Amino acid sequence: MNSLDWTVLIGYFGVMVAIGLWSHKRVDNVSDFFTAGGKMPWWLSGISHHMSGYSAVMFTGYAAIAYTYGVTSYVTWSFPIAIGIAIGSRVFAPRLNRVRSKLHVASPLEYLKNRYNLPTQQALAWSGVLLKIVDVGAKWAAIATLLSVFTGVSLNTGILITGAVTAVYCTVGGLWADALTELGQFIIQFIAGIAMLVAVMAELGGFSSLWNVWDEPELKGHAEPLAGPYMMVFLIAYLFIKTFEYNGGMWNQAQRYMATDSAKSAERSGRLSAALWLVWPLVLFFPMWVAPLIIDTKVPADSYALMAEQLLPHGLLGLVIVGFFSHTMAMCSSDANAIAAVVTRDIMPAVSRKVREWDTRAGLLAARWATLLFLGLSMAIATQVNSDFFGDIITVVIKWVAGLMGPIAIPLMLGMLPWFRKSGPTAALVSWGLGLLTFWLVNYPISWSVEGGVPLQYQVSIPLAVSLVLYILIGLIKPEDTPERDDLIARINSDGDGPDSALAAASVPAPAEPAEAKALGREGVDG
Repeated sequence: MNSLDWTVLIGYFGVMVAIGLWSHKRVDNVSDFFTAGGKMPWWLSGISHHMSGYSAVMFTGYAAIAYTYGVTSYVTWSFPIAIGIAIGSRVFAPRLNRVRSKLHVASPLEYLKNRYNLPTQQALAWSGVLLKIVDVGAKWAAIATLLSVFTGVSLNTGILITGAVTAVYCTVGGLWADALTELGQFIIQFIAGIAMLVAVMAELGGFSSLWNVWDEPELKGHAEPLAGPYMMVFLIAYLFIKTFEYNGGMWNQAQRYMATDSAKSAERSGRLSAALWLVWPLVLFFPMWVAPLIIDTKVPADSYALMAEQLLPHGLLGLVIVGFFSHTMAMCSSDANAIAAVVTRDIMPAVSRKVREWDTRAGLLAARWATLLFLGLSMAIATQVNSDFFGDIITVVIKWVAGLMGPIAIPLMLGMLPWFRKSGPTAALVSWGLGLLTFWLVNYPISWSVEGGVPLQYQVSIPLAVSLVLYILIGLIKPEDTPERDDLIARINSDGDGPDSALAAASVPAPAEPAEAKALGREGVDG
């Protein structure tokens, strides 16, 4: 990097901070901070949903898969995510929006106290927060790795720089700052991605390289849709996992649906995000697929960064680096906001009575401090993410997050659907607990005792399968549906045009007593 590249990078950081400070004016209460007061346009929500779905791991961990195996990186990653979001835009997005507008909550987990009970809500909240600390730690490590390749700064310094800038704008501006910075980041990474694609095609002979390079010996097997450990079982498991995760199972995407003004807008938001996931990663992946024709490296995770250094002039190189940052900061800031919502709205009120007596100002201050605490802990984890315990970056993202997400997300997501109304607290807690236990058994004791270890596709799919089967079976064997739970589900599943909705509205208890709701700042949530 030279002075021009540094100017682009520093200018980007400055713009992100400025957007955060401007967004501060739009945040008057906890609802504004966590769900944008239900006033976010559907197109902004859709772009934000897309941008908050991936990070610099795309340019390190998945670049390594693309460099090694080729197009399977798209077929088994972004393609199933696009399909999963398209399904979720119809099934989950409208319901999550009604969770906010009808139940008057600001956290994706707040409704679980009434849908199941307090222990279930707390189990999902605590385990999800701990998992997300590790997940976001992997994202910080990924962007720091790229920064190290380009600038030579240490990993810890890179983690500190990116974390500090993200902390400023997402702490002062809340979800509005996240969404508006993600819009700017989308524009930047669009320009950077196109620049990289054009540079690679020019290096390989022009536009025709899109189809005439696949017979080169360096790309042998790269056109196979399924390769290496990423086979059909992995693809099917990943489709199920990402359908839950990217439609709210890990909370930050749920907030995008909750932030729109109506269930219809939430559905349109999901469709836009699905379309972007289907098309845009193809632009980003092509340079990674053909990278063996341009560079030879023993560290495939560095391949995209090394190509950028070799092919792009200064200025554009800085823009590509900014594109790396934009993805990571978008995902990490959205996760920080979601975790702060769960901590301040779900965990802390259950731990301390004083929290339930906070006024609006105290609740908003706590939300900002919780955001800072989460970012700090995830940055600390990032410094250890390449240790023997956690494994490398892609292992953390695929094995830990994909494997543990299912048991945490299933009770949250399926609990909104009328088809699973008989599954109550017992089904939720047992499926959660035995799902986590299954993850540990499959990945460690069993894997250690099997020659070559348990294949990755089973490491991530078996915990999800166990949780899903237990959640459904226990609901059938021990149904725990009550009139109150049925009415709550009815409210989430109706826009209020029929008699069932009227009955639900009359019989569902509010998440908190009126005085407590006012103290927690819920008076700012529109209905």
